[in-house]
Amino acid sequence: MEPKKVVIVGGGFGGINLAQKLSRNKSFEIVLVDKNNYNFFPPLLYQVATGFLEASNISYPFRKFFQEKSNLRFSLGAFERVFPEEKRIATESGDIYYDYLVFATGTETNYFGMENVRKNAVPMKTVQDALALRNHILRLKEQATKEADPAVRRKLLSIVVAGAGPTGVEVSGMLAEMHQNIFKKDYPELKREEVQIYLVDALPVVLNPMSKKSQEETLAELRGLGIEVLLDHAVKDYQDGIVTFANGKTITTETLIWTSGVTATALPGLPDDVLGRGKRVLVDAYNRVKGFDNIFAIGDICYMDADPDFPNGHPQLAQVAIQQGRNLAHNFPLWLQATSPRPFRYKDKGTMAIIGVNKAVADLPGLHFKGFIAYFLWLVVHLFSLIRYRNQVKTFYNWMVAFFTRDQSLRFILDPKPEKPAH
Repeated sequence: MEPKKVVIVGGGFGGINLAQKLSRNKSFEIVLVDKNNYNFFPPLLYQVATGFLEASNISYPFRKFFQEKSNLRFSLGAFERVFPEEKRIATESGDIYYDYLVFATGTETNYFGMENVRKNAVPMKTVQDALALRNHILRLKEQATKEADPAVRRKLLSIVVAGAGPTGVEVSGMLAEMHQNIFKKDYPELKREEVQIYLVDALPVVLNPMSKKSQEETLAELRGLGIEVLLDHAVKDYQDGIVTFANGKTITTETLIWTSGVTATALPGLPDDVLGRGKRVLVDAYNRVKGFDNIFAIGDICYMDADPDFPNGHPQLAQVAIQQGRNLAHNFPLWLQATSPRPFRYKDKGTMAIIGVNKAVADLPGLHFKGFIAYFLWLVVHLFSLIRYRNQVKTFYNWMVAFFTRDQSLRFILDPKPEKPAH
């Protein structure tokens, strides 16, 4: 029998786990399509942005990953449109035909219609975003060392992080510790009191998905690091270096880091009636897109209400995408054999967030940890979630250096723009 062609759009947590597991079955020919030629680990982007990890620590090229897999191929190109009646997708590098199509494209930054925020804030969704943020922060530090006006210096050195979820908490905590332990040595020209980090959120709590205990402990740790936490502060605009809130208050800064929300990526070619809350694709208990028997969606992009424990859909977490990818890989051979597939049931393994060195919180099923134990658990979970042994070794080394020295030597301004020719 001719192998069935499975096309996977998106090589994140869901897509890579589906491809990896399904490639063991030679009844399938698999093509993974992605706009990047590498997989990367989003939970550690903020450490690339703050110069504690290299981009290569959290990234791995798809083609190297697929070298030993004869029925798995990679195609570089952004998805453009699906033509269901022709079983075809269009990408920027050409058309690809399929027997089964799986969307695992994840989410993109949601600016909630605020055009000035979209144009002027720095997001935290891609490796390019992380490197751009690192360049931006370091350039402003250098500029501040040459600035005589105290008001201008404060504007250059103030940082606003919008969104008090795990990413916002982690990036603001890391920046606060860097100011305490690193920047005062790197930039002796600057005074500590000139630096202010704000963590703002429209909600009345930090880490909204986590337990009340974790929220209270995190808030206390953040304030202990000198971070000004402003809750019930919804960003309304960001223009000319001024963050304006819905309550009328303002903050003057050259840096607004946007971690405040995500929305599902657009999938042109699918009918509008398959889109639900947050533009997520409606799927059944087997991750089949509503109205189709050969198109699927997994991970952050899909909305499933068929799981009895999650009638309002699953949280947009890495573990959901990983488990859905593996469950779908389990079901594809069953469909070929005309056997009943296994419905998806999410196994919640808990949530955790790191605030700083020896400062973290973890909500595991029936358990709560804080401090060093939670910090250690966070390190272990994230280390072993990296895709390859090489990434794990390099990341572990960098973490050990940072832990014992409270420093790291990756603070490079790497500008992709070509240099001007010498005269």
